[in-house]
Amino acid sequence: MAEIRARISGGALPPGDRLPSVRRFAAAMGVSPSTVVEAYDRLEAEGVIRARRGSGFYATATGLPRDPPLMALGHADAPRAPDIDPFWVSKQSLDAGPSVLKPGCGWLPDDWMPVSALRKGLRTLARADGALLTEYGGTRGPAALRRLLLGRFAEEGIGATLDQVMLTGSGTQAIDLICRLLLRPGDAVLVDDPCYFNFQALLRAHPVRVVSVPMTHTGPDPAAFERVLGAETPCLYITNSALQNPTGATLSPQAAHRVLTLAQAHGLTIVEDDIFADFEPAPSPRLAILDGLNQVIRIGSFSKTLSSAIRCGYIAARPEWIEALSDLQIATSFGAVSPVAGELVAGILTGGGYRKHMEEVRHRLTRARLEAAEQLGRLGIVPWLMPRGGFYLWCRLPEGLESAMIAGRCREEGVILAPGNVFSVAQSASAFLRFNVAQMGDPRVLTALARAMG
Repeated sequence: MAEIRARISGGALPPGDRLPSVRRFAAAMGVSPSTVVEAYDRLEAEGVIRARRGSGFYATATGLPRDPPLMALGHADAPRAPDIDPFWVSKQSLDAGPSVLKPGCGWLPDDWMPVSALRKGLRTLARADGALLTEYGGTRGPAALRRLLLGRFAEEGIGATLDQVMLTGSGTQAIDLICRLLLRPGDAVLVDDPCYFNFQALLRAHPVRVVSVPMTHTGPDPAAFERVLGAETPCLYITNSALQNPTGATLSPQAAHRVLTLAQAHGLTIVEDDIFADFEPAPSPRLAILDGLNQVIRIGSFSKTLSSAIRCGYIAARPEWIEALSDLQIATSFGAVSPVAGELVAGILTGGGYRKHMEEVRHRLTRARLEAAEQLGRLGIVPWLMPRGGFYLWCRLPEGLESAMIAGRCREEGVILAPGNVFSVAQSASAFLRFNVAQMGDPRVLTALARAMG
């Protein structure tokens, strides 16, 4: 019943659409047909669906949420301070001119990216059949890229099938579609504290409550995680297991087991954003691997490793969820990822140079992390931990300094920083800054920091 309600409220089953047959839905949910018959009968009694003799069951408008609250992203009469606004870093970084330095942004510099491979791939696509360049793509994205993803999953130990993978316009769009499908107004969504600031920004577009759990060096604090599940009953948990943004923390096997055990006990669905996987020197525990894509939905994209200009993400989940999410994507953007973007990414991944590119990036980042930590240390700015990989350093400022003030002063000198509280639901990270070590090569960054610190 909850699954059908979620599909209706999320738009996957608009009024008038036919529900899955009893036998098909029973197989998808892993229950007996008699259980589905009883669920459909109860939903019909509530007016959520209606039966048509000899035809099946159909969604009604009654199942839609009534009088949903306005999903405004902000309020003109209640301005927020820059250090607690999750949009601040995004807007400052995306709108910055070429002369602005961006150690607070979330992407690699141009000269770190496989530009030659991208140009070669674009030239190849320019000679492709005209349909690729002019027509809509399939509802789940190019099969070639989806098969490549399945191969990568198999190397990790995830035995997924083609009907468990779909492509999206981005990793952010993937989360948005999942929220549309699984959340109802007033639901609680759990995030780490600190967490990627755009998780918070995206969740503002949905009428939900955002709750948080403190992040440790090895994953979410286990005692706090259990308390939040009991007190807030969240239905969704959004997290990075590997090289967590912003801290760089990596989930330990013990923490992964504990999270999954509690999720199963509380009926919690987990969205595991695996966007930083290829930056790890060696694989670490993954919730999706341990769970087998049952309660865990894996998402990812290629914006960090290939190009943020080529928007291409993916979702891997249960077949019935992929079917519903695909319908939602048709309704909201009429199809999956651009076929040009999907084929371009697939071509680069199969071209033989991607693994070499990522190996070089990992080596460069190792050097950059050590250099940045040393340079910041001279200013009294200390990493919370030294990550195994990736391009972030989550750093504590000297006693008495606030990151919002430092970020504001540096912005006046053309340097964009990421103050701690944009990552914190609890607003408990005012003494922290997140640094992108790949964007710290210009000496003006440290000069501006030193002046801002006084």
